Amino acid sequence: MRRRDVDTAVRHAALTFGAAIALMPLLWMVSASFMAPGEASTLPLRALPRRPTLEHYATLFTRLDLARHFLNSVVVTLAATLGSLLVTSLAGYGFAKLRFRGRDAMFRALALALVVPGQVGMLPLFLLLRELGLVNSYLGAMLPFFGSVYAIFLIRQYALSVPDDLLDAARIDGAGELRIFATIVLPLIKPILVTLAAYTFMAAWNDFLWPLIILSDSAKYTLPVALASLVGEHVQDTELMMAGAVVTVLPALGVFLAIQRHYVRGIMAGSVKG
Repeated sequence: MRRRDVDTAVRHAALTFGAAIALMPLLWMVSASFMAPGEASTLPLRALPRRPTLEHYATLFTRLDLARHFLNSVVVTLAATLGSLLVTSLAGYGFAKLRFRGRDAMFRALALALVVPGQVGMLPLFLLLRELGLVNSYLGAMLPFFGSVYAIFLIRQYALSVPDDLLDAARIDGAGELRIFATIVLPLIKPILVTLAAYTFMAAWNDFLWPLIILSDSAKYTLPVALASLVGEHVQDTELMMAGAVVTVLPALGVFLAIQRHYVRGIMAGSVKG
C-alpha cells in the first residue's frame, strides 16, 4: 500500500473517531429522553433504554405546555432571521456600492463594534427598548438581530465583488437602486445570505441571555429560557430534561442539515472573494 493511501486511511480514521466522540453526548441525550424515570441516573450508565417510553415528551407538551414556548421560539427566530437578512443586506450593499459622504468613516466606526462583547451593550439596549415600550414583547426579543454588525461586514465584503460596470449599466437603463438591489445584487450575493441565514437562525434559536432579560412573562419565554426554568422545578428528572433538550436541538440541527451545502458554499466563496 502506498504511503499516500496509508495517510488517507489514517486521516479518515481520525476524523471518524473524532466525529463519534462528538456525537456520543447527542446520541445519549436522545436515548435518555426515551428512558423510564430514574433510568438515566443509574450506574453504570445505560446506552439504550430498557423499555422506550414517550412519557417525558407527553409531559413536556401537556403538563408543562412546551408547545407554547416552541411556537414562541419559531416566531422570534423566523422574524429575527428574515429581519436581519433584510436590514443587513441593504446596509451591506449601501456601504459597498453606494457613494455618499462619510461612507468609509461611518463603516470604520461601525466595524469597531465587532471588538465590543455583545453583553456590554445589553444594558443600554434594554434601557432604550424600555423607553420605547418594547420590554416583554416579541419585537424586543428579535430586534438585536436586525442590526448585526458582523452580518453587515460580511455582506459588504461580499458585495464588493459585484462588478460596478454591471450596476452602472442598469442605472443607465433607468433602473432604480431598489430594483438593482432586488434583481441584480441579491442573486449574486445569495451564497453569503444563505450562510448568514443559517448563522442567524441558530443564534436566535439558541439565544438564552437576551430573551431572559427582555421577557418577563413566562408565557412568552422561548425554548431555551423555558427549558432552563425546568431545572429548578425538575432538577432530579434527568430524562425529562433530556427530552426538553432534544426538542430544543433538533429544529436547529434540521435547518442546518437542510442548507448545509449552501452554507459551506457560502463560506468557501467568501474565503475566495475575501
